[in-house]
Amino acid sequence: QVQLVESGGGLAQPGGSLRLSCAASGFTFSMYAMSWVRQAPGKGLEWVSGIYSDGSDTYYADSVKGRFTISRDNAKNTLYLQMNSLKPEDTALYYCAKYGTSMVAPMTLTSLRRYDYWGQGTQVTVSS
Repeated sequence: QVQLVESGGGLAQPGGSLRLSCAASGFTFSMYAMSWVRQAPGKGLEWVSGIYSDGSDTYYADSVKGRFTISRDNAKNTLYLQMNSLKPEDTALYYCAKYGTSMVAPMTLTSLRRYDYWGQGTQVTVSS
């Protein structure tokens, strides 16, 4: 069965860095776009970043552009999110999510309803 297991979260100071990983299994990882989604305390889900199946195209929410970098290693079935210049408002539970089909419909990478599997999440807390 499909499994997505996030790791790498923790406590970071403002301005610090963390690197999240998502280990995928149970499907052909290299065929699917993937995204990171977060949920801050008391708020709804927010799409953060997405990457196409071959890693050729990456996209970011305006709130993280220039600070976060998404990448993937298809040989290792792993998705990453490098987070730099962290801010307190980045505090959230971070999920990786698998896009539901091998082809990404235009303008839908940010649409959360298009994702069919999600991990359990890893907590990121940014505080001094």
